Amino acid sequence: VEKMSENKKVRVGLCGAGFAGKFHAYGINRAYGVDAQVSVLCEPNRELAEQVAAKYGIPRICADYKELLNDASLNVIDLCTPTNMHHVMIEEALSAGKHVICEKPLTGYFGEPGDPQLVGEVDRKKMYEVVAARLGRLREAVKKSGRLFMYAENWIYAPAVTKSAEILRASKDKIMLMKADESHSGAHTRLADEWKNSGGGALIRQGCHPLSAVLFLKRTETAARGEAYSVRDVYGDVGTALRNLPESERGAIVARPKDVEDTGMMQLTFGDGTKATVFASDAIPGGIRNTVEVNTTGGNMYCNICQNNSLVSYAANDETLKDVYVTGNVETKRGYQYVMLEEEWFRGQIQEFQDFMECVAFDREPLSNIDIACETAQLMYAAYLSAAEGRKLPFHGL
Repeated sequence: VEKMSENKKVRVGLCGAGFAGKFHAYGINRAYGVDAQVSVLCEPNRELAEQVAAKYGIPRICADYKELLNDASLNVIDLCTPTNMHHVMIEEALSAGKHVICEKPLTGYFGEPGDPQLVGEVDRKKMYEVVAARLGRLREAVKKSGRLFMYAENWIYAPAVTKSAEILRASKDKIMLMKADESHSGAHTRLADEWKNSGGGALIRQGCHPLSAVLFLKRTETAARGEAYSVRDVYGDVGTALRNLPESERGAIVARPKDVEDTGMMQLTFGDGTKATVFASDAIPGGIRNTVEVNTTGGNMYCNICQNNSLVSYAANDETLKDVYVTGNVETKRGYQYVMLEEEWFRGQIQEFQDFMECVAFDREPLSNIDIACETAQLMYAAYLSAAEGRKLPFHGL
């Protein structure tokens, strides 16, 4: 109680009022035991900004990101902006003396002078080198700033994953194999169809979630056992099958990739020889699938973040549930549905922002930090390079 009474005010400047911006505002509002609020919403779409500010009780809106940087009342900048803007905005926020929350993926390759119009045609070795250098600069900027960097990877905070971590700490069993997956029928924004916007396709857009989860769990296991943690090598494979399908055969799949992959996988070998495989696809109908399977020498855990069967509904037609949210990226609401209850809790978003707000208030490091953010992004581009070269690549972290 005494510690709680000593916390400082957490005042957040939220940049972006889209899908991520909304659940960030909701998560910050749900934080307890700390004096935290979103004080300013930065969003160039005035109508959207006013709607979101009214819904989440945000007292002020603006259209210029620089206003957040120059506002002395704010101590946190929360970036819910497109991935291709992250690295510049992070450095500017740190230079302005602000703590930073950043959505995932951390960064990527979005094109350099002289590149072709379709950025996905650029040589993967060049991509890897540019991204690795950028990650090194970002990591150094965070370390030198004395400010907190909070990587908004909710899978690390998902209850199924955190409980698995608790079991690993208690058992001290060795993880032998992990399999993790995020797949659905494609993003509902056409920005995802081009490399220049997202820094890649399904592998980085969706795969960044399960990848961070398996890295977190392996780090947890090695720490519990008093062993060294490292990733020894990575193998990647990607596919672009949707581009070869005629429109008449695409069915419920909404993805329309131009120069990005629609399906990808990567396999990691850790320093102790154990393995983890990550899958991601934009070509799987039926709603978002988020799973992590952890197999150890003493047992196993299967994390079914969604879709789970806490509530199964049936509707005879699409009209019945037309205005009811069921789950993400589901193509129809007819028939049986796995309805997500307290989705922000199951996905770890409530716990994520509780941690972040406490970190700022009590000056401690977040569970999801710059190290895991950088390792995730670097491994993604190592997987892209591996896929291009058709071979397993040794991995050396920053």
